[in-house]
Amino acid sequence: MIAFVQEFIEFLDEYKVIGLAVAFIMGVASTALIKSLVDNIIMPIITVFLPAGSWKTATAALGPFIIGWGPFLSELINFVIIAFVVFLIAKLVLKADKVKKI
Repeated sequence: MIAFVQEFIEFLDEYKVIGLAVAFIMGVASTALIKSLVDNIIMPIITVFLPAGSWKTATAALGPFIIGWGPFLSELINFVIIAFVVFLIAKLVLKADKVKKI
């Protein structure tokens, strides 16, 4: 039993599972924070430029199709901000690990 536990601990260490779990949890938390930033700060500014005044329900009708571009715009902004933050973190953290091309 002790050998099995030792092997499990070695597995966690070798594959950096603990670091991955921490990164995942931080990613979820930062996603919620960035979503709140977009929903509560950025999108209300954009709302001023919308004639209807509500970006969450902004839609466009194309014949029988209703396209909800407001919620899509919100998610697009969330994605861009999250991708940019991940890029900055990766650039800072992985700077030492960068491989030079030959």
